[in-house]
Amino acid sequence: MPKRILQGTVTSDANDQTVTVLVERRFRHPVLKKTVRKTKKYRAHDERNAFKVGDQVRIQECAPKSKTKRWEVIAG
Repeated sequence: MPKRILQGTVTSDANDQTVTVLVERRFRHPVLKKTVRKTKKYRAHDERNAFKVGDQVRIQECAPKSKTKRWEVIAG
């Protein structure tokens, strides 16, 4: 099964080798027919601490790295 890839913005890089990524998805509401924006935060593994707050990154699913990290950064 292919691994999911999401794109988002880094909102925190305070922890070592970890970034928090805010991913926004847009969809049309089934009843109201209005475009709705939903956001979700993911904690991702950043091996080299290369990414800072505000960077656009792509994250990919991976095996659990810690209690909260199930994603890893693949590109800036």
